[in-house]
Amino acid sequence: MDQPVAEVLTQARAAGITRVVTVGCDVPSSQWSADCAAAFPQVYAAVAIHPNETSAAARGLAEQESVLAEIARLAALPQVRAVGETGLDYYRDNSAPHVQREWFRAHIDIAKQAGKPLMIHDRDAHEDVLAILAADGPPDQVIFHCYSGDAELAARCAAAGYVLSFAGTVTFGNAAALRDAAAVMPAELVLAETDAPFLTPAPNRGRSNAPAQVAHTVRAIAAARQMDVAKLCAVIDATGERLFGPWRA
Repeated sequence: MDQPVAEVLTQARAAGITRVVTVGCDVPSSQWSADCAAAFPQVYAAVAIHPNETSAAARGLAEQESVLAEIARLAALPQVRAVGETGLDYYRDNSAPHVQREWFRAHIDIAKQAGKPLMIHDRDAHEDVLAILAADGPPDQVIFHCYSGDAELAARCAAAGYVLSFAGTVTFGNAAALRDAAAVMPAELVLAETDAPFLTPAPNRGRSNAPAQVAHTVRAIAAARQMDVAKLCAVIDATGERLFGPWRA
């Protein structure tokens, strides 16, 4: 985001959002996320190499091992509370599928070693993501960032105990399948997010997204579930603490 962090957090607090997780997608952004979380007690970090960045992240095995070692180092920091975004993206062709799968498996190992949740980017790769998790064994906590599947896939994720995080896309007019997915999930397996500065929810589509905008997403999830907004907020708060640990004062 182009705004100063303190300004973003002030705007979020005005909307009732007092805690955020900022997410890395390569080594520089992961290092920045960890530094940001160290500087601001309202912020926690996640670190990883995004699947679309895997080919560019290393030019050979030695560099790949060095990059993964840095992600593992960052993942062990106390302010870093998840390993992600990692996973598979078959929508874009930035990285070959077999390369993405290799990095995804390495991130699964890092999450296990660090004892941190795994935050998954899954775009047009549902079956391969689930198959790798089943084959390698998932960490104790798994989060599907910006969930993009339907209700049937959501039920499979729920059966495995995976958490689904819904972004602003759940507010879009053409996203009935996402709202159906949000409706069938156990409430304790639901999170809300912004993916700022992207995926701005209605009614502000077309503008840059920010943490404050997650309020619109939460209301849309509550409506899909026919659930009181305040009750859903309390459940999401509890899930956040269960996944990311107690928030700092």
